[in-house]
Amino acid sequence: MNRSWILGAVCAAGIVFAVASPARAHHSFTVFDMTTEKFIEGEVVEFEWTNPHTWTWINVVNEDGSVTKWGLEGMSPNFLGRRGWNKNTLKPGDHVEIAIYPLKSGEPGGTFLRATLEDGTVKVMFGRGP
Repeated sequence: MNRSWILGAVCAAGIVFAVASPARAHHSFTVFDMTTEKFIEGEVVEFEWTNPHTWTWINVVNEDGSVTKWGLEGMSPNFLGRRGWNKNTLKPGDHVEIAIYPLKSGEPGGTFLRATLEDGTVKVMFGRGP
């Protein structure tokens, strides 16, 4: 009876780990070039204060005058709240310079590291400050 109970517990644990492993993959940074810090500058379109990650949409003016909307994945509201952020830290129309790790694909996106606001304030989202 004792061996049956242990075998059942081991099988149950195996099932839990098998089901949980796809959830870990959600937080992978493999799509970002973590060796290259890139700076983009533009106007905030939207700052989404949502779980599990915040999203910032920013219009960047290209050299030819065209505009490209960039999508930047950020940390969770809970994490950012402990760093002094709130849902109004970035507002539509704010002009910002943002440091990111860009997407490896070259598409207009990345993971948000920090922002320099118009008044010179630096807000760190991920990692350390400048």
